[in-house]
Amino acid sequence: MGQLLERKEVPVEHRWNLEDLYPNQKAWDQDYQKVKDSLAKISAFEGKLSDPAAVKQCFELEDEVSIHTERLYVYANMKHHEDTAEPTYQALSDKARKISVEMGEALSFISPEILSLSEEQLKNLVNHPDLSFYKKSLDDMIRQKPHTLSKEQEALLAQAGNMSGAPSTIFGMLNNADLKFPKIKNENGEEVELTHGSYIQFLESRNREVRKNAFQAVYGTYRGQKNTIAATLSANINKNMFYAKARKYPSVLEMSLFGDKIDKEVYTNLVDTIHDSLPELQRYLKLRKKLLKVDELHMYDLFAPLVEEFKMDITYQQAKEEIKKSLAPLGDNYLKILQDGFDNHWIDVYENKNKRNGAYSWGAYGTHPYVLLNHKDNLNSMFTLAHEMGHAIHSYLSDETQEYRYAQYTIFLAEVASTLNEALLMDYLLKRVTDPKEKLYLLTYYADQFRTTVFRQTMFAEFEKITHEKAEQGEALTPQEFSQIYYDLNKLYHGKDMVVDQDIEMEWARIPHFYNSFYVYKYATGFSAATSFAKQILDEGQPAVDRYLGFLKSGGSDYSLNILQRAGVDMSSPEPIKQAMSVFSSLLDQMEEITK
Repeated sequence: MGQLLERKEVPVEHRWNLEDLYPNQKAWDQDYQKVKDSLAKISAFEGKLSDPAAVKQCFELEDEVSIHTERLYVYANMKHHEDTAEPTYQALSDKARKISVEMGEALSFISPEILSLSEEQLKNLVNHPDLSFYKKSLDDMIRQKPHTLSKEQEALLAQAGNMSGAPSTIFGMLNNADLKFPKIKNENGEEVELTHGSYIQFLESRNREVRKNAFQAVYGTYRGQKNTIAATLSANINKNMFYAKARKYPSVLEMSLFGDKIDKEVYTNLVDTIHDSLPELQRYLKLRKKLLKVDELHMYDLFAPLVEEFKMDITYQQAKEEIKKSLAPLGDNYLKILQDGFDNHWIDVYENKNKRNGAYSWGAYGTHPYVLLNHKDNLNSMFTLAHEMGHAIHSYLSDETQEYRYAQYTIFLAEVASTLNEALLMDYLLKRVTDPKEKLYLLTYYADQFRTTVFRQTMFAEFEKITHEKAEQGEALTPQEFSQIYYDLNKLYHGKDMVVDQDIEMEWARIPHFYNSFYVYKYATGFSAATSFAKQILDEGQPAVDRYLGFLKSGGSDYSLNILQRAGVDMSSPEPIKQAMSVFSSLLDQMEEITK
């Protein structure tokens, strides 16, 4: 690829149009001042929130301030992401962050004050006709009441918040700044630096020696820091236990699930159902061994490409056309919104100098969503576009249907809409492919998504569950204990036909998600729910499409499990995970057929 363009050189048709948020800097500054003025008015409600009329006015002002602050924040950061080296927008982003913090502080009295009311007063607020719109907000607050402490204790816990981030911060500094990997030889025999970024590329190498050396070099480096990292992870678990105990939760797991009102069974169902499906994962690993033509399958072979280089050149224009065809089952209105996004500058398409890397969908209530891409002409980029437009249309329909307060969907639901688009795109591509080599390429791409998003993330979730339970029973978590638990899980998941190299016992030491506890299971449940939706849409047609569109329009107007259940996916039962596993199984059938 040639020189990267400067931001100002990027053709207008490849840029998003942030003027739909603010036409110019002056408009942003005016809105900023408006928020500043409104924040000063909020304190007037302090001490008055036993009166329904005051609560209504306070909530209305809270929503108005939040809408404008969100817009200020989104615009400033998206301008910053266009060119991260541009000082004007570095400063604007910082200014927006500060006003967001100020807003949080200004609003922080509302919940504790309402919760300090007597049972009688609370009942009066919840059942007051003028506050019927805010019933879910008030119910949510009341649900938190048993876990909310006195004003003084809450203040003390808030102060402890600065310390509670320490394990994650220390791990981040050690992992990203201080940890240095040795040099290894690449495919051409040249000594090159091994980094976090290049590690996966080495694991995807066709040269097995390169894969093995990278694998051993990474885990050898972590082994050298095992005592420090074990102490850091153990400190994070102790911090979680402190908060669970202080807030009167039976366990850290239940505290983590409480916010989304997720039953513990959702978590345990996932682990148990995936255990029942491990023979399918192990069947895939057997296939992988056969396709790689190796006597033994090692842990460093899991990312190696299975199909002789099959190059799929897909331009951005072609990707858009393929995605439109693949999402036709979702109906004309869905396709119309998709086309709007393509035609009306929702998307920032290509990489330019200093542009933020990766991809995301983002936006502010009251305007359409936006999508940032760094598009390359390949299969992965086409799936990324389908994925991010799934998020964008979810936000579009939620915002269009719900008032601001209930428009934002939870993280538990977020990955469903994006992954469903990928599932429909994959189904479409597999149905029309004629070249067996291309078909095998697509099947392995999809099978690996199941392996990494469902099986691997569930194994992570199980590791978190076991380590927290051991700590809660008073057991010490030494580096040896962490490694033993992790190694045993790898043996269980990967089965007897695979060589589970001893080095993998150190992988727990490099997973940053373990510092955001009991989070990774949402990847597996989201993927399973999306796969279940896709299966229903393809099998049933319109009735399933209508239920799914109802899900997209629900935003955060109810609890996550209720929203999914109404749409036909009951995550409190093992059924959606079993449906996802049946799709995985059918991929393996097709792969076995081609490779007979």
